[in-house]
Amino acid sequence: MNIPLTPIRCLYRAVDLYGKKVGVVAGKNRYTYAQFGERVERAAAGLGAEGVGPGDRVAYLSFNNEQLLEGYYSAPLIRAIVMPLNVRLTPPELIQILNHSGARVLLFETDFAPCLDAFRKACPAIERYIALNGPIPHADLTYDELLARGRIERPSLLSFDENEIAEIFYTSGSTGTPKGVMLSHRTIYLHALGVTGSITQHDRFVELHTIPLFHANGWGRPQTATMNGIKQVMVRRFEPANVLRLIEEERATGMSLVPVMANALLNCPELGKFDTSSMQEIHIGGAASSPELIARMEQAFHCAVMAGYGLTETCPVATDARTKSTVQFADEEDRIRHMAMAGWPILGTEVRVVSPTGQDVPRDMETVGEVIVRGDNVMDGYYRESEATSNAIRDRWLSTGDMAVWDEENYIHIVDRKKDIIISGGENIS
Repeated sequence: MNIPLTPIRCLYRAVDLYGKKVGVVAGKNRYTYAQFGERVERAAAGLGAEGVGPGDRVAYLSFNNEQLLEGYYSAPLIRAIVMPLNVRLTPPELIQILNHSGARVLLFETDFAPCLDAFRKACPAIERYIALNGPIPHADLTYDELLARGRIERPSLLSFDENEIAEIFYTSGSTGTPKGVMLSHRTIYLHALGVTGSITQHDRFVELHTIPLFHANGWGRPQTATMNGIKQVMVRRFEPANVLRLIEEERATGMSLVPVMANALLNCPELGKFDTSSMQEIHIGGAASSPELIARMEQAFHCAVMAGYGLTETCPVATDARTKSTVQFADEEDRIRHMAMAGWPILGTEVRVVSPTGQDVPRDMETVGEVIVRGDNVMDGYYRESEATSNAIRDRWLSTGDMAVWDEENYIHIVDRKKDIIISGGENIS
């Protein structure tokens, strides 16, 4: 039996199996998965009423909130494409992306209202501006008005084409030119299954969305968390004391961080004043992590802390430094060193470290090569950039531009970039 692979299956699994359970927490708002599903269906109906159809790009300019999380499903539910934007970009950079993508609708938070006039003048393709959190002058309508337009019926899964694009994320990559990473329904769903099968997930978990959902480390979680009935707590902006408070109040069990965020938590004066004993796993990515950082986080939160590796083009997780039964650590220092590595591939993913001629480099943790990735989680290409796509994917292997060493157990350790790039706050900057 062949049922289309789509993240919509993640949504309705949560609605059917965990409908009565609180699934989304955003500030004072709490929604069961049944309520979350209804809001998604209403948002989908509203977008459809505004003329959004299959293949149309629906852009979001928002911090972490329930409306953005709902967007991950409402647009694909009507076979449109959701496109979260990096809130840290300047208006000219956002205009460039909006025009390149040809987005028809922009949903935005009030923080970005001052940009509205510039967008209207410079982005002729955008037909509707929808304010997410309240009425704003010059917006066409509010999100609440969008939800009031009606509610679509649950569509048949057989109506979806798993190869259609569901999400586009713009990344500067290593050239400085924004490129839209296209992820199909199939790619997103199989990535969620790969993460679920590789990293402990169950319905008693409580996930803090600490990383912005436009960020690779952030948007890779909504599908996995939803399909497993995990309570998702939206962290609108990362403030260390607030994160510690939310861990105590919501009994959070897991979160993802970039190293600068982990250091901020460790240096927060309120660390130790809140009960963080519920934490079970902390994942650190976005930039290389040091063994010292892993050790300090373990001591502070008394839970498993591990690094990982991925990029927007791999949807995003490719590897994770979880323990492996075939690896015997020489001592505690060796264990921490392994936990700080990029780790080994998740299910459905192959990773190699190769020479310029494409041959595997020796697995001696000394010889440096480029990381290449093949698997169900690799992007479907760059939007409207066929040449860039063919340069990035050769013989079905994605060239990452990251340089690494590896060992016989397929643990990789990132050591450099092939092209000039710096990482700030977990983001690549050419």
